[in-house]
Amino acid sequence: MLLMRMPPSPRPSAATQSESTVEIRAREATSLVEAARTGDPRAFDELVKRYRPRIFALALHMTGSRSDADDITQDAFLRAYNKLAEFEGRSEFFTWLYRIALHRALNVQRDRRRRPAVDFEDPRVGMAVAVDSGGDPRRSAELREQYAHLLHALDRLSPILRTTVVLTTLQDLSYNEAAVILGTNEGTIAWRIHEARSQLKKILDAYSRGDPTPILEPRASRKPVATPAPDDAVATSVEQMLAMMRPA
Repeated sequence: MLLMRMPPSPRPSAATQSESTVEIRAREATSLVEAARTGDPRAFDELVKRYRPRIFALALHMTGSRSDADDITQDAFLRAYNKLAEFEGRSEFFTWLYRIALHRALNVQRDRRRRPAVDFEDPRVGMAVAVDSGGDPRRSAELREQYAHLLHALDRLSPILRTTVVLTTLQDLSYNEAAVILGTNEGTIAWRIHEARSQLKKILDAYSRGDPTPILEPRASRKPVATPAPDDAVATSVEQMLAMMRPA
């Protein structure tokens, strides 16, 4: 499921999580990887069971296509299995797997000449509505329109901003975890989220005025000097809309 409940403040770093939980998760994954390397098929099956829902959600949010997400998920695990000998354990298995899946998803996007427009039948919309509507037809209709607008705005972001939003907001990863996956640092992740919030609000505000194509400044490659504090009004407005889709 893609239900999301996101707090209005920036995502906490990994240091604020329970250290024992992080260590246990990493140790269990490492043990499963080592067992899979020795030829134990049950070990890799367990890794697939643990991470497939999140990898599928990542691929679905990046492509907007259930069939593409299925293909990317299957390909990511196949590539991970074939490259287990190359996994050196310097990062957690799931961040390594995320990089494989993300690279494949971005390739799928680049292979498309034009991204199809989000509509009410978008699988991302349907999955979120199924969770949040509570079976109320009127509520379902309202949510479909809201979610379609939000996803349209997300898809208008540059690939790097959209990827950062998906990892931290929709995948619920910490800034530190997203930084490891994207090969950057927490300050850059924080700046990208700040920039994405501003652009999302601009797109959504323009859409509400009847202008679906606002001009966005191409600033995603700019290097942050310091971690900026998010504008409270912008963050609250956008994050109320974003409080919809996150892997359960």
